[in-house]
Amino acid sequence: MKQKRSKVKIIVLILVILLLLLIVGWGVFSISIYRQTFDQRFESYAPLRLEVSDFDGLEATRYTFPSDKGQMLTGYLYSHGEDPRAVLVIAHGFGGGGHNSYMDVADFFAAHGFAVFAYDATACDESEGDGLGGVPQGVADLDHAITFIEGELPDLPVVLWGHSWGGYSVCNVLNYHPEVKAVAECSGCCKASDMFEAGGLQQAGDVIYTMLPFSRAYERLRYGDYAAHTALDGFAASDAAVMVVHSEDDDVLPIQYGYDVYYAAYQNDPRFTFVRFTDRGHNMIYNDTTYVDEFNAAFDEWLTTLDYDYHAAENKDRFAADKADYINTHLDRARWSHSLDPALFDQFLAFYEANIG
Repeated sequence: MKQKRSKVKIIVLILVILLLLLIVGWGVFSISIYRQTFDQRFESYAPLRLEVSDFDGLEATRYTFPSDKGQMLTGYLYSHGEDPRAVLVIAHGFGGGGHNSYMDVADFFAAHGFAVFAYDATACDESEGDGLGGVPQGVADLDHAITFIEGELPDLPVVLWGHSWGGYSVCNVLNYHPEVKAVAECSGCCKASDMFEAGGLQQAGDVIYTMLPFSRAYERLRYGDYAAHTALDGFAASDAAVMVVHSEDDDVLPIQYGYDVYYAAYQNDPRFTFVRFTDRGHNMIYNDTTYVDEFNAAFDEWLTTLDYDYHAAENKDRFAADKADYINTHLDRARWSHSLDPALFDQFLAFYEANIG
């Protein structure tokens, strides 16, 4: 009888050990996937980079400042040479390099009397870092960017504008900067894990939910409170006015991760302005896509003229060179760099003007 019990205990112990090994192994795998997604450098695509010279009257002054781990970030203070009435800080999105893609946004607000501070997050374009690390890095970098620019321009009110990852960051940073007067966010999300979850659902389906406990633990261990806080915490910690813009067909950060959460909590609060689109997707939500659509259609037609398989690995370098040459030859830089939706940006402008005092 004792031998039977002993065997049962051994079997149970073996099963427990196997289960623990399985859990640990899955945790290691989950964190590995998370790091493959976020812990890398991101550079702007050179043929589509915007330049100060693309915008009449735009001036830029380069700054560097330290972020949370001492890494030096690069930012630019944009203006049109006028005395500014407020500082607008731009937090850029994820994966396309640094703030370069948002230089048209910087130009718009600079032309309307704002000092615009736009920076490259950790491991993006001109900023230091071998890898971004994780989603909460966006809040850490923005926290330090605001502190830096407040030191440079201490007498001006601060407002924020962010898209995608930047939308998440500008809302969450209110936990650290309740003095911010107003926040406009496009296509963002409420908490750090939302980005991994939304992308994971597309790639792995419901399996992502078994990975989230490990990715959340990793974020919390690496970033502490930067990972623990949410946008709702930031709204509660601040009196800032908030404008939320999202599209129902967003398939990168679906609307339920941001807009719907905020609308459920604050739809009757006069601090909040909600703008809900139906068909603007994610990346181009704040743009007039007329020229982009024209260029993409012409580019697709050009692809059909190639006499080689541009999908094949052996043609990767050839296609990259041909693509860059096509863009450099055919891109209408004036139309490319001036494609903001004027009606939406008039709304942004009126929103800020009503809240900077």
